[in-house]
Amino acid sequence: MATKATKIVLGKRPEKFSKQVTFPMLDGTEGAIVVDFKYRTRSEAAKLSDDMQDKIEARTRSDIAKYQEDAAAAIEAGKPAPEIRPTEVAAREQEIRTMYIMAAVTGWNLDIPFDREAVEQLVDELPAAAVAIISAYRDAVNEGRLGN
Repeated sequence: MATKATKIVLGKRPEKFSKQVTFPMLDGTEGAIVVDFKYRTRSEAAKLSDDMQDKIEARTRSDIAKYQEDAAAAIEAGKPAPEIRPTEVAAREQEIRTMYIMAAVTGWNLDIPFDREAVEQLVDELPAAAVAIISAYRDAVNEGRLGN
C-alpha cells in the first residue's frame, strides 16, 4: 500500500523536528537517541555555521595570543615553552561540540533533562553520539535528509 504524499505549504514552518540518531557505542553495539532539532531554513543553518565559525576563530585567536604570551614569558625566564596538552585539546573539542548541540537541539528522549550540563556529559562520555547528532542536523537542514 502506497503512502499518500504530504502537500507542501511554503511559509508554514515547524518549530522543531525529531530524528532518531544512531551511533557506535564504545562496546561495539549501536546506541540511539531521539533528538528534537530546532528547525532552520538552509540560509538560517548557514548563518548558524557562520556564527559558530566566528566564535571558534575568536577563541582560537585568544588561545594563540595566550600561548604566545606564556611562551615568551617562559623563554625570557630561561624555561622551555609550555606544551599544548591532550587535555586542553579534548576540552576545546568538547566545548565546540557542546556549543553546536546547544544551538541545534531543543530536547531528547534521555532520562536526564536536556541542558548544558547534560550535553557536556554526553559529549564527554559518548563522543560518537555528539558527532552523529551534529552530522544528522547538518544533513537535515542542508540537504533535507531525515532518513536513517
